[in-house]
Amino acid sequence: QVQLVESGGGLVQTGGSLRLSCVASGSFFRANAMGWYRQAPGKQRELVAATFRVGTINYADSVKGRFTISRDNAKNMLYLQMNNLKPEDTADYYCNTVPPQGAYWGRGTQVTVSS
Repeated sequence: QVQLVESGGGLVQTGGSLRLSCVASGSFFRANAMGWYRQAPGKQRELVAATFRVGTINYADSVKGRFTISRDNAKNMLYLQMNNLKPEDTADYYCNTVPPQGAYWGRGTQVTVSS
């Protein structure tokens, strides 16, 4: 059974940093592209960072230069280092495959950036 559990969110001031973690159960992790998604109140969920099996990494323009995605296949872990946070980064953050599998969505972790 696939399970994704996100952690590391919290309340931070503008300009601060957070590191999100996602632990995956199941053997699917290392075989798949993985990404971090976020959903702000009243907005659609969006992909902000993705890491692919061949090593390619992509970022949404809104987070380029501030966020860094990484993965540890040996530990089935996905990370998102977020620096220079802005109020518009406030959202619930989720990890999932790229493209996402509906059944894999976890509870997410909440990030709130105060101005």
